[in-house]
Amino acid sequence: MSSERLIYLPLGGAGEVGMNAYVYGYGPPGKERLILVDLGLTFPDMDTTPGVGVILPDISWLAERADRLEGIFITHAHEDHVGAVAHLWRKLGVPVHARNFTARIATLKMKEAGLPAEEIRTAGPRPEAVEAGPFRVQFVPVSHSLPEASALIIDTPAGRILHSGDLKLDPTPIVGEPWNPETFAEIGREGVKVLACDSTNVFNRHPGRSEASLQPEIEALVRGASGAVAATTFASNVARLKTLAEAGRAAGRSICLLGRAMNQMVTVAVESGVLKDFPPTLPPEDAAQLSPEQLMLIVTGSQGERRAASAQLAQGKYMGLRMREGDTFLLSSKTIPGNERGVLKVVNQFSEMGVDVIDENDGQYHVSGHANRPDLAELTRLLAPSMTVPLHGEHRHLREHVRIARETGTPSVIAPNGAMVDLTGDTPRIVEHVETGRVYVDGSVLVGQYDGVVRDRIRVALNGMVFVTVILEGDESLGEPWVELVGLPEAGRSTKPLLELIETELAAFVERAGAKVMRDDDKLEEGLRRVVRQVAMEEIGRKPELRVVISRIEPE
Repeated sequence: MSSERLIYLPLGGAGEVGMNAYVYGYGPPGKERLILVDLGLTFPDMDTTPGVGVILPDISWLAERADRLEGIFITHAHEDHVGAVAHLWRKLGVPVHARNFTARIATLKMKEAGLPAEEIRTAGPRPEAVEAGPFRVQFVPVSHSLPEASALIIDTPAGRILHSGDLKLDPTPIVGEPWNPETFAEIGREGVKVLACDSTNVFNRHPGRSEASLQPEIEALVRGASGAVAATTFASNVARLKTLAEAGRAAGRSICLLGRAMNQMVTVAVESGVLKDFPPTLPPEDAAQLSPEQLMLIVTGSQGERRAASAQLAQGKYMGLRMREGDTFLLSSKTIPGNERGVLKVVNQFSEMGVDVIDENDGQYHVSGHANRPDLAELTRLLAPSMTVPLHGEHRHLREHVRIARETGTPSVIAPNGAMVDLTGDTPRIVEHVETGRVYVDGSVLVGQYDGVVRDRIRVALNGMVFVTVILEGDESLGEPWVELVGLPEAGRSTKPLLELIETELAAFVERAGAKVMRDDDKLEEGLRRVVRQVAMEEIGRKPELRVVISRIEPE
C-alpha cells in the first residue's frame, strides 16, 4: 500500500458562496506538497461586520506550511476567486498562475498593493500545462459570466482531478469561449478520478439558458424606453456589458460607463483581446450635456453597494449625471443572498424619484453564470468521475449535490470549510478537521475574526457607550468624575439629562467611598461601573458599554 496520499482541503467557498480557497496535496501524510486553487474574498454587511472593507479566508493553516506550497492557480477573475490575492500573497510567497484576462486583473491588484507583479504568471489553455511539484495543471476553457474562465485538470500520481471552477454549459456566451462538450468527453475518456464541482445552482431543475438569449429582450426594452436608461450588472460580466451597450447603440443612444470597476474591466477585456467591437463610450462630462432620451448609462452597483454609481445616482447625482421621473433603471443581475436590503434601498430611492425600475424578472433580463442541475448531470456524464466532491455552495447545496451523486452510484462526501478529505482510495473520506475562519480587511490592516475588534464595534452600536474619567491624588479625588456619552439618549424616564444624573451619582459614590476603595483601582472601577449600570437601567432600560479611566497623580 502506498505511503502517500492525495488530499483536498477547502479553506473557503465550501459551505458558503464566495471567498473560494481550495488546497490540494500529494505526498506522505503531514508532508504533502500543496497547491492552492483560487484565493477569493467576500463582502461585509452592516449587521455583522460594520466598517469592514472586505472579508478574506483565514489561510493560517496554509501559511504555516508555505514551504510546501508549489503555487496558486486562479480559475477566473471574479472577486470571490481572485480578490484576496494581493491581500494574502505575502503570507504564501509563491507564483500565481492564471490565464491572460485573469492574470491581467491579478497583476493590477498586485501593483496597487506594491507587490511584485512578476509573480503573476500567464498560462495558456490546455494542452499547455504548468508543472508544480507532483502536480501537472492544465487550464480548460469553460463558459461563465466573464471571459476566460477555466476548469482545471490537476494530474497527480494518485489520479486526475477535474476542478470545475465556476462554469455553465453555454454554446453562445457572447464574450469568451463557448461550451465544448467534446473537450470534456475527451477528458472523460482519458479518465477522471475526482470531479470537484460547482454546486451553486444544484436546486435549479431547468437547463441553463445562454447569454445570447438576452439580446432581443434587452434591445426591445431599451428601444421602448423614454427618458434616460441606466442599467447595472456585475462589472466583470463583460458579455452583459456588451449586450447592454449594443442595445443602447441600436436604440440610437450614446453609451457612458460609470464606475471604476466597470471601466477597468472593459479596458482589460479590450487590451487582452477577449472583447471586440465594443460600442464607443462617452466620458461623464460629455454625457451630461446630452438629453435623457439620447443616453444609456451602464453603471456599477448591482448588489446595492453604498459607494457604487447606481447608489450615488439613486441619491441624486453622480459625476454630473442624474436620473429623473420617467427614466428607466434596469437591474440585469441576480441579487446575491444577503444583499437584498442594499438593493431594495436603491430600488426604492429610484422609485421615489419617479424612475421606472425593472429587475431581472424571472430571467427575462438576466441568466446565471452557473450550471443548473441538468447541466451538472451532463457534465458528470461526460467526465464519468470515480468520485464527486461538491464545492462552491452553501451547506444545503453541497448536501443536495452529494445526494444526487450517490443516487447515480458515484461516491461523494459533504466537505465544508476545514474538512480535509483523503481522495486516495475509491471513496472520499474526511480524515481531519482544520480550524478555518475569516479575516477582515479593516482600513489598511487585517483583523482576525475572533480578535474582538468587530465584536466590540457591534456591541457599541447596539448598546451605546459611557466613558468615565476619574483623577486621583493619593486617596482623594481631584474634582468630580466626568462622563461622556456615545450613542445614548440625552434623557431617560425622569426627563432629566442622563449625563448629569450619572455624574451626580458617581460624585456621591466617590465622596462616600472609603480610603481602602479609593486606593484600589479594581475596587474603585467596579464601584463606578455599578453606579453607571444602575442609573442607565433605571433611566433608559439598557446596559451600555463602559470604559473607565482612573488617573493617579503622585503627591509631591
